[in-house]
Amino acid sequence: MSTTADFEYRPTTRTGRIANFVDTRVGGSSIVKEFGRKVFPDHWSFMFGEVALYSFIILLLSGTFLALWFDPTMTSMEYQGNYVPMQGVEMSGAYASTLNISFDIRGGLFLRQLHHWSALLFVMALSVHMLRVFFTGAFRRPRELNWVVGCVLFILAIVAGFSGYSLPDDVLSGNGLRIADAIAKSVPVVGTYISMFMFGGEFPGHAIIGRLYIVHVLIIPALILMMIVVHLFMVVVHKHTQFPGPGRTEQNVVGFPVGPIYAAKAGGFFFIVFGILALIAGTTTINAIWNYGPYDPSPVQAGSQPDWYMGFSDGGLRLMPGSWPFSWEIDIFGLAIPLAILLPLIPMAGMFGVMFAWPWIERWVTGDDRVHNILDRPRNAPFRTAVGAAGVTFYAVQMIAASGDLIATHFHVAVNDVIYWLRALYFLGPILAFIIVRRFCLALQRKDREIVLHGRESGRIQALPHGEFVEVHEPLDEYRRYKLVDFEDRQVQPARANAKGKITSSEKMRGRLSRFFFEDRVAPVTPAELEAAHGHHDAEPVAVGAGSHTTQLER
Repeated sequence: MSTTADFEYRPTTRTGRIANFVDTRVGGSSIVKEFGRKVFPDHWSFMFGEVALYSFIILLLSGTFLALWFDPTMTSMEYQGNYVPMQGVEMSGAYASTLNISFDIRGGLFLRQLHHWSALLFVMALSVHMLRVFFTGAFRRPRELNWVVGCVLFILAIVAGFSGYSLPDDVLSGNGLRIADAIAKSVPVVGTYISMFMFGGEFPGHAIIGRLYIVHVLIIPALILMMIVVHLFMVVVHKHTQFPGPGRTEQNVVGFPVGPIYAAKAGGFFFIVFGILALIAGTTTINAIWNYGPYDPSPVQAGSQPDWYMGFSDGGLRLMPGSWPFSWEIDIFGLAIPLAILLPLIPMAGMFGVMFAWPWIERWVTGDDRVHNILDRPRNAPFRTAVGAAGVTFYAVQMIAASGDLIATHFHVAVNDVIYWLRALYFLGPILAFIIVRRFCLALQRKDREIVLHGRESGRIQALPHGEFVEVHEPLDEYRRYKLVDFEDRQVQPARANAKGKITSSEKMRGRLSRFFFEDRVAPVTPAELEAAHGHHDAEPVAVGAGSHTTQLER
């Protein structure tokens, strides 16, 4: 017996038949329908994650082209290419192939520069995206693991960048590898073995370029791609976070669906990012390796510095004193440990460790294990914002220190003076940044309270009948007022006794940290305060020299 359930759709066109064949086998329409209805909120700060994704796509496309022509060997050869100043110079196959890409392959220099600029933009967009997540509290439950994925992506991006600009085997990249060799050898007990494994013998060896090539074009891209897939999967599962506003709750998402609005916007935005990168790559030279020459372990080029995201490692080593006030090399059980190299890296390792663990640190201190889909305004979380500013300052001081010699030559000051000032900022900068940013956040919160209670300054000065001049304040609309008052009043959570009635040492520490977190705070305006403030203005009598300014102006 035939029923309507036996009906099968049969398209009439060839394209329709192909699409229907694929759909009936893989269920593509249901997947597109499900993801096409996924709603994403609309805010400009969410675009940095898209920029990072699009930059990575451009990196894959340009890197594929470069991989077809690059020769990752350290075999010595004599250059016979089209770049005349280098003809007859002995160099490695890696350096010679990079010159060939730049001067012999049509479009090779453009794609080299596009690849490099895309890498810089990728790390920059990823960094800003993570800062947005941190400052707005988007890492809280249920997104703690997604924050860890982002931290892993940041470290993978650093490794990808370092392995990439080390491949040409020029003087600049060789100096970077020399620093990496020193860092590896400074590790107690196993440092020498790590260095020998990396370089295939004593530095510079004959295997490091080939091994970095495998890391750069195979291992790291695969890991980054896997992390991006995991990140996007978690975004879909957990829903996208959104800023507070009318109609926005922890249970819904206010925005636009992926199809067709966000799909069209994302496609257009990709080509905007690609166009800007292509314009920069076609007009601005970067990593001009022909000016440096092939790597030779004997000379050290003045003014050499890594890309900005790797500056912390070089800058930390430059800030470390060589032998003052005592020798920084100690001997333990016959093992020489060079603290001048290890000590500058320990604080950065600690900062990365705190960055990974921060969601659990904040949850432990606040005792807040609730689901959070509504973001915080950074000013409404003063301690967290101040901690983030201190971390950025600590990172930036070391990044600037990597260019200490260039700062000295460009501004005609002594390089020692530059290093002394940066050493002071290394310790004082994060502390000052924490204090200043925290006070700024509290001041902004107090300003929000004043605006909610008394209205917005209109800039209009009016004269009252009795001769007094006042500024007219305009009341806020409901949307703006909701934005200023809708945040959580975080209070100090004192130490609590456990089931046995005992306050443990860890609980005492949590109580002290909670007091440090939230002792200085500004409570949001309550409905009672708002009603009292507005009722006070409306209820005041009208008299010369007293009363409501607004009422007198209306009369």
